[in-house]
Amino acid sequence: MNSHPLDQAIALDTLAPGRYGGHTDPAWANMVGPFGGITAATALNAILQHADRLGEPVAFTVNFCSALADGDFEVEAQAVRTNRSTQHWAVSIEQGGETVLTATALTATRRETWGAQELRPPQVLSPAGLGKPQMAALVEWVKRYDLRFAEGPIPRVWDGEGENSRTTVWVRDEPPRPLDFASLTALCDVFYPRVWRRRATRVPAGTVSMTVYFHAGSAELAAVGDGWLIGQAEASAFRNGYFDQRAQVWSQAGALLATTHQVVYYKE
Repeated sequence: MNSHPLDQAIALDTLAPGRYGGHTDPAWANMVGPFGGITAATALNAILQHADRLGEPVAFTVNFCSALADGDFEVEAQAVRTNRSTQHWAVSIEQGGETVLTATALTATRRETWGAQELRPPQVLSPAGLGKPQMAALVEWVKRYDLRFAEGPIPRVWDGEGENSRTTVWVRDEPPRPLDFASLTALCDVFYPRVWRRRATRVPAGTVSMTVYFHAGSAELAAVGDGWLIGQAEASAFRNGYFDQRAQVWSQAGALLATTHQVVYYKE
């Protein structure tokens, strides 16, 4: 039985304890190298399959030093400190003798406590109500997702007349796949660059650093199954060649699953 395209892309072979080999997948090609979300998910997967892992991901930060080239790469994951219920990780991806990604992560053993959710999902039409858009994918990786925009789709006219940076979109893997930490990490990066939305000008842009905070454990993610997620992204400021991109991802039932923040480089 063939595995899902996401699982094929993040697959790693153990080379030594804490060191893994992987290979880029053309199904996830971006404008330069593979989709950053799938690269981040691959780095997290090295932690997820590590024999020494304690608990589940709570926070994960990746720094994209350089785009991966098509071909083989190696991932190293090391637990730099283990406490009673938390564990701190350092991860790197190397290719051609150079580091192309660094990452840090916090995993922890979650326990039942009092909780509350203050951030609620936007109220928009359902995925069925919006329907599947008739749009050509600008790059290959976009075909790996079913994206249904309630607000802020990719501009159809690049006329420099953008008004704001916000996008609200229903999304799920294509074909559908049960949600887990790896797929949620990749999904947190599906929002196209906010500068494109704000300016309606397609300038070169690329994520430099991305952090994901997980507000749900594996049981909550499993309960979502292969259902729809709703995400909303916008920027705070564009200045001197960099902007931030903050986003939230909820389940269709309204549970906040993850919040994420990026720093993105752009050119005029």
